[in-house]
Amino acid sequence: MPIDYELLRLVWWALLGTLLAGFAVFDGFDLGVAVLHPLVARTDQQRRVTLNAIGPVWEGNQVWLILGGGAIFAAFPQLYAVSFSGFYLAMFLVLLGLVLRPAAIVYRSKRESARWRGAWDWIFFASGLVPALLFGVAFGNVLLGAPFRFDERMNIIYEGNLLGLLSPFALLCGLVSLAMIAMQGAAWLALKTDGAVAHRAKISGVVAALVMLAAFTFAGYWGMQSVDGYVVTSVIDSNGPSTPLVKTVAREAGAWRAAYEARPWTLAAPVAGLFGAAVALLTIFFAPLVAFIGSSIAVAGVVATAGFTLFPFLLPSSLEPNHSLTLWDASSSERTLGLMLGAVIVFLPIVLVYTAWIYSVLRGTVSEAAMAGDEDDHPY
Repeated sequence: MPIDYELLRLVWWALLGTLLAGFAVFDGFDLGVAVLHPLVARTDQQRRVTLNAIGPVWEGNQVWLILGGGAIFAAFPQLYAVSFSGFYLAMFLVLLGLVLRPAAIVYRSKRESARWRGAWDWIFFASGLVPALLFGVAFGNVLLGAPFRFDERMNIIYEGNLLGLLSPFALLCGLVSLAMIAMQGAAWLALKTDGAVAHRAKISGVVAALVMLAAFTFAGYWGMQSVDGYVVTSVIDSNGPSTPLVKTVAREAGAWRAAYEARPWTLAAPVAGLFGAAVALLTIFFAPLVAFIGSSIAVAGVVATAGFTLFPFLLPSSLEPNHSLTLWDASSSERTLGLMLGAVIVFLPIVLVYTAWIYSVLRGTVSEAAMAGDEDDHPY
């Protein structure tokens, strides 16, 4: 039985959000461990503990990023084209960090030199800090709107630059992302390590959770009260062609707040973000597994908050609001979305089952004692 085009678009919007949340949850604790690396590890053995806490899983966690990027490319190609070309330098810095992270993990232990290992430790730290911050900055700029438009031939014209992305509101969103990622990394280290590393990770997790709660609350208030939102003022043809130039969009004060008033159930997303962070804050010292689950709920809640706030927009245009991209006019064809959905139904459960099995096999903690003379099981 064929699925309606409108429903296919909505399903792929939800799948994209799920994949981005999966990336933030799973690869988020890898990035968080990198951010906390200089704080929780003071000796060479302790640094090896943090690296080996993520060593067996970091590569598999990046599958979520590949799936998310692939979904944007195939399901919403215009979003892919505008965002990856307009945010090119920021994307380059993110990808540079993601490339340097495995290099730091693998090459750090290739030499005994303290200077060699110290240099890779700082590269590892930067490889977590830069992406964690810029992901939040990117989401902040999506809420503000990106300075792009289309010409008569549908060529993209982008009139922004990297410094233009660093507005106060976007930097606040970057702080939310950084604190959230650090909280996730701390919860993972509290769960996977013991001794001094675990203790420092728990303290760092409390601080990160407090910062995340404060910054997320402030960002929500600022966004609802002072950031102009976008609203489609013409009739929406949810089954129409993927042409973003056939609608009218207005930029209005309070539009993002009105979106929650129109759909009160979407408040579950920010509530989940705050609740999950509070759970992590209160349980990280005596129940690390509960704290990690709470932190993961918070991360997913923050990502969902961005999606629900924007709906039905994917990327508003601050330069020419009528050229904004929505899920109803920036998707691939009905046939493409249908074929892709069939592939997802087959392969996504396999990915989930395999991921669950891997984490089950690799359960347990990494200790300093295990680092001594155990290069095969703890190679980093």
